[in-house]
Amino acid sequence: MNLREEFVEKLADLEESKVIELTKRRIESKENPFAILEDIRKATNIIGKRFEEGRYFVSDLIMAGEILKQVMEILKPLLGEKKAESKGKVVIGSVEGDVHDIGKNIVIALLEAEGFEVVDLGVDQPPKTFVEAIKQHKPQVVGLSGLLTEAIESMKKTIDEIKEAGLRNKVKIIVGGGRTSEEVKQYTGADDWADDAAIGVKKIKALVGVS
Repeated sequence: MNLREEFVEKLADLEESKVIELTKRRIESKENPFAILEDIRKATNIIGKRFEEGRYFVSDLIMAGEILKQVMEILKPLLGEKKAESKGKVVIGSVEGDVHDIGKNIVIALLEAEGFEVVDLGVDQPPKTFVEAIKQHKPQVVGLSGLLTEAIESMKKTIDEIKEAGLRNKVKIIVGGGRTSEEVKQYTGADDWADDAAIGVKKIKALVGVS
């Protein structure tokens, strides 16, 4: 088993100290940090499947989030310096019923490195929280995050409530997570979708109109 495979396996198994050790080893070997982000995505998909199969519980998802916070602290300095001039404002949160914040936190780190101002709403947020955040912060883009299949219904409900509040034409909406797809984008009424953090950031930049 190579270093990348071991990293995915240990992260999926929630072996905290081993994951931190492997992260440091990969950085010391001058590996591209975006390869580590790709492996995080693979591991989170496994974690999500284990949760849906009943092998993992909410406490395991929270544990996974805690491990990833530490990994992202190590990776953050390698993802780019925070730009002084803001490229735009993004509101992002995990939708109601989903306590998973790994993907969201990676996207936030990448967006901040690109020079965006990010408002993090946290996890398990009902539609009204997103509606209020749009009114308060006036973002160009809203990101709806969710790892689980059930999150798709919450995404649709959230976008429906944004429409009902008369705010839909004021923001671009991107849905993100391991279960998102072109079909999910159409079903929920979003402007775009991403199941990969780096691609999600590129798409958010395109939605804002910056390169």
